[in-house]
Amino acid sequence: MINHMSSYFSAEKQESLIFLAVGLVAIGIGVWLWLNGHRLKSMAYPLVVIALMQMVVGGSVYLRTDTQLSTLSAQLQANPVALKAEETTRMQTVMNNFSIYKAVEMLLLIVGVGLIAFLQRHDLAAGIGVGLVLQAALTLTLDIFAEARGSDYLSALHSMPR
Repeated sequence: MINHMSSYFSAEKQESLIFLAVGLVAIGIGVWLWLNGHRLKSMAYPLVVIALMQMVVGGSVYLRTDTQLSTLSAQLQANPVALKAEETTRMQTVMNNFSIYKAVEMLLLIVGVGLIAFLQRHDLAAGIGVGLVLQAALTLTLDIFAEARGSDYLSALHSMPR
């Protein structure tokens, strides 16, 4: 079980760095578009707003992961039955939350595509649409990978002996 746990949390930490990097790049692009007066400078709105959320999530996951893994590893040694019960409950909540995240991300993606498709002649709407599509698609992709990892980890938890 320790290998499943270490693998899961290591990958979570790696993905948190991707979220941080994507957030920084998105903010950089948004600032560049805005400062250069680009026709689609309104892309900066969704790029920066979503980037800030990505950076908060990425930073918090990165900072808590080592402590969380250490605590869970100690609990696995001391009381595996309690670990299984508590961590299974926590991971079921995490997995349920992915449904909400994916629904919001898909909605933002659809709104972005709609803005591009129907209001492409309006720079403000088109820019916001492009920004939404870029950020929603990337975040959705990362969350799909995170959900798959979470599912594997939850399966490993379920496989633990009672």
